[in-house]
Amino acid sequence: MQIDMLNKVRGQNPVVLNVANFVTVQDVANALNAIGASPIMSKEVAEAEEMVKMAGSVTINLGTLTKEQVIQMRTIGTLANQFHKPVVLDPVAVGAVHYRLETALDLLASFPVSIIRGNAGEIAALGGFDWRAHGIDAGTGSGNLDQITKQTATKFHCVVIASGATDTISDGKTVAHIYNGTSLFQAHVGSGDMLSSIVAAFAAVCDDPYAAAQAATLIFAATGEKLALDQPALGPGTFGSHLMDYLNKLQTTDFDQIARFD
Repeated sequence: MQIDMLNKVRGQNPVVLNVANFVTVQDVANALNAIGASPIMSKEVAEAEEMVKMAGSVTINLGTLTKEQVIQMRTIGTLANQFHKPVVLDPVAVGAVHYRLETALDLLASFPVSIIRGNAGEIAALGGFDWRAHGIDAGTGSGNLDQITKQTATKFHCVVIASGATDTISDGKTVAHIYNGTSLFQAHVGSGDMLSSIVAAFAAVCDDPYAAAQAATLIFAATGEKLALDQPALGPGTFGSHLMDYLNKLQTTDFDQIARFD
């Protein structure tokens, strides 16, 4: 696991262009800033080409869809492919709302993505597996998550991250697991959106999306776990603000003892 990739993010300060969820946009921007990347947000399709050209990577988040935003997403995704910029797709609630699933599948058919990051219910829905999603939450299912993640990655020819108590990551050939984390991530709305954009920051400095996905997911999960262990009295609200501090101050050596993965 290339934990030292964090130093590359901080050294290169990549610009991450976000087609963002307005519910969590400030958390996402602050998290990117804290970890060492440079966030930029856009809702205007007319500036898409200039934005993509300046960016090191792109995050497309389906959290608060509008028809105009779908047009922007398709335009930005196509331009990112043209200019060889990695794209991370966060398919929020596609397991719960059919329109969102149709939109995500249409976008995935319109341009290739490097990484898809979602919860188990969202990944299962994209892969065509049976799963009972619950709003923006993962819900429940009985399928083998390793198989679901691997086959979804194969289906879309990309890396897939299925976030949860254990994060499952696959490039369609092999599967990796991240065992770090805290239940406070589930209590703080926006944690998944932050992770998706942080993954994009790592993809901007690494030519291997599978390595970038693993490193970013491990560092985010382990940062949250270390914060929860250091300050056990934190609740969901204070967790969010302290998480920014920890993303900013932790060094690669801080993960030596806490990182758990295979």
